[in-house]
Amino acid sequence: MKLKPWYDVVKPREDLREGKPLDASEFAVHLDKVRLGTAPKDYRDAATFFDRTFLTENLTGLGAEVMRRLSGITTETSAVFNMTTQFGGGKTHALTLLYHLARHGSAGNGWRGVTKILQRAGIQTIPDNCAVAVFVGTEFDSVTGRGGDDGTPRRRTPWGELAWQLGGEESFAHVAQHDADFIEPKGDVIEKFLPSDRPCLILMDEVLNYISTYRDRGWHNKLYNFIQALSETVRGRHNAVLVGSIPASELSYTDKDEADQQRLKNLLDRLGKAVIVSVESETSEIIRRRLFEWDERAVTPDGRVILNKDAEDACRAYANWIQENRLQLPNLINPDLARDEFRATYPFHPMVISVFERKWQTLPRFQQTRGVLRLLALWVSRAYQEGYKGAQRDPLITLGTAPLDDPMFRAAVFEQLGETKLEAAVTTDIAGKKDAHAVRLDSEAIDAIKKARLHRKVATTIFFESNGGQVGAEAQEASVPEIRLAVGEPGSDIGNIETVLEALTDACYYLNVEKTRYKFSLKENLNKRFADRRATVQGPQVDEEVKREIQRIFAPKEFVERVFFPEKSIQISDRPVISFLVADLDRTMEDEKATRQFAEQMIRECGTTARTFKSALIWVVPDSAQPMREEARKILAWQAIQDEADDLKLDEAQKKQLAENIHKAKRDLKESIWRAYKHLFLLAKDNTVKMVDLGLVHSSAADTPISNILNRLSADGDVEKGVSPNFLVRNWPPAFKEWATKSVRDAFYASPVFPRLLNAETVKETIARGVESGILAYVGKGTSGKYQPFAFNQSVSPADIEFSDDMFVITAEVARAYLDAQTTPPPVGVPVEGGGTGVGTGTGGGAEPGGTPIEPQPAPTPPVAGPAKIAGIRWSGEVPPQKWMNFYTKVLSRFAATPGLKLTISVEVSPSDGLSKQSLEETQNALRELGLDDRVTEKISMQPMPPS
Repeated sequence: MKLKPWYDVVKPREDLREGKPLDASEFAVHLDKVRLGTAPKDYRDAATFFDRTFLTENLTGLGAEVMRRLSGITTETSAVFNMTTQFGGGKTHALTLLYHLARHGSAGNGWRGVTKILQRAGIQTIPDNCAVAVFVGTEFDSVTGRGGDDGTPRRRTPWGELAWQLGGEESFAHVAQHDADFIEPKGDVIEKFLPSDRPCLILMDEVLNYISTYRDRGWHNKLYNFIQALSETVRGRHNAVLVGSIPASELSYTDKDEADQQRLKNLLDRLGKAVIVSVESETSEIIRRRLFEWDERAVTPDGRVILNKDAEDACRAYANWIQENRLQLPNLINPDLARDEFRATYPFHPMVISVFERKWQTLPRFQQTRGVLRLLALWVSRAYQEGYKGAQRDPLITLGTAPLDDPMFRAAVFEQLGETKLEAAVTTDIAGKKDAHAVRLDSEAIDAIKKARLHRKVATTIFFESNGGQVGAEAQEASVPEIRLAVGEPGSDIGNIETVLEALTDACYYLNVEKTRYKFSLKENLNKRFADRRATVQGPQVDEEVKREIQRIFAPKEFVERVFFPEKSIQISDRPVISFLVADLDRTMEDEKATRQFAEQMIRECGTTARTFKSALIWVVPDSAQPMREEARKILAWQAIQDEADDLKLDEAQKKQLAENIHKAKRDLKESIWRAYKHLFLLAKDNTVKMVDLGLVHSSAADTPISNILNRLSADGDVEKGVSPNFLVRNWPPAFKEWATKSVRDAFYASPVFPRLLNAETVKETIARGVESGILAYVGKGTSGKYQPFAFNQSVSPADIEFSDDMFVITAEVARAYLDAQTTPPPVGVPVEGGGTGVGTGTGGGAEPGGTPIEPQPAPTPPVAGPAKIAGIRWSGEVPPQKWMNFYTKVLSRFAATPGLKLTISVEVSPSDGLSKQSLEETQNALRELGLDDRVTEKISMQPMPPS
């Protein structure tokens, strides 16, 4: 069932709907301003005041007892009351209620909730014609006084002001001299200025503030003496009441303030009754009545709200969600009573109200009722505005939806915290800046998390549950179960919360984590230091770190060569062995065209000549270098912090976190390399360069990227562990009768038609199997042109097979023809198959296909006469690089076993950009390996002289 957003179910009061700025004074009413008619309408207008006031049990009891006493009933009543609620806890609100009742009398009988007060008091009506006097310690100034320039006498003392309000000039006349001399009146005089013909209510608020201001003049003792005398006098009256509120903000208390408060409290408690205005269980009802508009029919006689069907649906859905997830949630909400708890706070989530009672009320500046009302009024106004713009459709107002991006709301929050030091933490990690971490993470998250704004909700919840980052004895933390309870909602995946917490832990600068407990702090965490260090890491350092890790991950593998980051083809040897060419960080698929052209050039060229073993090369190219560089930058930044750990004075938890971060960064770099190097360039069978995309790759795919690539190429048929003898027969070069074993091996790395063999030695096994099965023969050419040795249809060890230009394989057809020629002498002068004329001796042994040994035959009689012969041949000329192999095969190989063959080679290499010393040394090494003279003549480059 789709739940309606809260703002479609219940409407905030009009000013909140219109988004009008809410001043803190609206929830911090001054009783004097109510008396003078200058307070906001919610307090000034009595009917509106009662309409938006929820009468708690204690407030109802206070109103009933005071009205009962003013009605002249002294049983079960008190004449003196001391308001003991915490600062901001509703004391002035209670005094305002008493003021309106006494001031308006029976005209207030019909106001909402008054019937409840009358029933509790046991009276029919509010007494009429009551004299009311108000003294507010924060308002009355004894230096300038009141009156004197408005036709009224000047009043400089609390007793003078109270007398004037109670009875005008007649009452003031009794204390005029006391006021002028600043001497407190005693009982006899007080008795005279209190009206005797009607009820009398005296309300004194913020008394300690007045005492603190005038303590140095000694007036605090005079006020104390006056209150004592006034209390005694009021107690003697049957229809007079004194209600006092002593405390000011505890944050501003001095030792003398503490002493004076205790002194006054002892006095009033001894002579009167202590009153607690509100209790925690009724806070939500107070808030609902103050912030939302309710139809009269939706309010019970005792002032409680009746929810409609849509609201009930939401409460039921949330209660069911708690039942389903009870094992993962704290016991702050009883699963069996959850529905009632949601009903009691709707449209707020119970955790919104309870967090202030559980974790904020001990803060020195926190105002239990007034402060919460101020915060929630701003909260509701902003949420309503954003909801109707379509940005949010939350079924309830939850902790996570607090508008911390609103400067006015943040200011109200910080006022309750008593400091603004957390401004940077909130705007950086949660909301307030465009790139705040929680906001950014939401924008990058999967749809389910992004739509729910889950990073921001979780971070905001941690802020409130961790007591706003307070330190010391009042520090609080947010547990994972608390976060789940505050953020989770029907239909949501509770597992996403852990995902979000991990992301916030990695990103936030002021979020501190210890096991499963989270808190925002004034102190920067390792993430902030990490961000600072990361900004100082230089590009060359990053690339060096990435390349070092690439070389480690692309570990050596048997039968495979690795060439890292080649830039010139001469750096890549031209050998018959599979070679992995790992592209540099600047050769990526982000510029596929240029990278492909570069790879193809390297495949086809080797220096200034054509490459022979083109098929042996496999380029491995990264998708992008940026992710690898980012991860390497993280490693270097964390390692920099580790190097400074002692200077930074990291605690044990931070050192442990640092070690974990380094480990994680190294792991992430490894994975980024696996993911990046997913593109291959290699020769296809049509001799074009093809690209292979390995897809999504990770380190669990194989022990090394090379193994993973070989597995893929093996599956595609581009790399084989071996081939059958029949493969050689099927792919026999048409021009060859005998195929040199070296050329056979080389074909697997030079010709794209042939698969690449992982191990060239397997060609020997193929030849050996072919010989044993009679598919191939392994032969050498003797000086007479005969095959010597000759192995066919017999067991041969692969170790006896030699890769050489002098050793060959021939097909079974050629082998049988050769054998037939050995047993049947040909006519004189007819060329013998296998080279030469006549029949050979067959010294190399051999057998017929059926396995019958061949008996050696006597040599034939030389012919009497033969064709004319020449003494020899000589040729000199240049052979293009592309024809070197063919030149050897077609020209030189026929004389390779002929005595008297002499091959003299002149090599001259003069590239336009010169040769490196490394190339010279490699050439000399190659000559030595061949047993040749390694002396190479160097040509000196003549550089033009610079102009003088």
